Amino acid sequence: MPEFLVTGASGMLGRSWTRLLETRGIDHLGAPRAELDITKVDALKRWIVRGTKWVINCAAWTDVDGAESHPEDANAVNGLAVARLADRCVEVGAKLVHYSTDYVFDGKKRLPYRTEQARAPINAYGRSKALGEELLEQAGVNHLLVRSSWLYAPWGKNFVLTMRELVQTRSQLRVVDDQRGRPSSCHHIAEATLGLLENHCFGTYHVCDGGECTWFDLASLVRDVVNPDCVIEACASEEFPRPAPRPAYSVLDLTATEQVLGPISDWKGRVTRMLEDLEGIG
Repeated sequence: MPEFLVTGASGMLGRSWTRLLETRGIDHLGAPRAELDITKVDALKRWIVRGTKWVINCAAWTDVDGAESHPEDANAVNGLAVARLADRCVEVGAKLVHYSTDYVFDGKKRLPYRTEQARAPINAYGRSKALGEELLEQAGVNHLLVRSSWLYAPWGKNFVLTMRELVQTRSQLRVVDDQRGRPSSCHHIAEATLGLLENHCFGTYHVCDGGECTWFDLASLVRDVVNPDCVIEACASEEFPRPAPRPAYSVLDLTATEQVLGPISDWKGRVTRMLEDLEGIG
């Protein structure tokens, strides 16, 4: 029986997890959504069986704007399914890693959000993830809850890859400069989470890249690496109205994680290295 079961294995974070476990030579099983729908109790019983030590839940509803018009669907995946997942882990004696988001906070503060601060989501996606956190905490399962933000990877749909394409195809862009957070490399999230597990950490931790920035700052770095000739101008969020409101400040405090794993390197270096690998630079 594999030591690790990764749900959502075909997604951005799930793929990073399975690659990490392969590299480390750790016995694991990756379950893509097409094979394991975490909202289905029967599917959970088939996949999560006695002998599984860790379930890494990378399955999630990630469409922030879509959650505004489909809140029940978002709640089903990000909330109610987490409770069923936790219950199944208790039944077979497995421990659970679950991922959440900076969007469980309202963004009204101007200091990094600590792990223990009260949740106050301002959009349907954030409310669905907050529900999942609450149900996980009530389930009585041995768990590690990891919040992250602004995820990126060399694959999947993410802001860094979108900007990489746009700066190569457009001469000028406008990007919002009034939302501040921490980018998070999916590879780093998986590595850091495994490090927390190896240090027997349970409860809530934040895992992101070091430093903080706005979307404009992040887009500007992508431009600098990929196509310095592209002009990027800063603008306000009101210029690009979206169905879901975003927190203006959602920087997550990394103190607890750094006390275990040591200092976390800055987002600029991580994003640059990923882009240089994609561009064949160096």
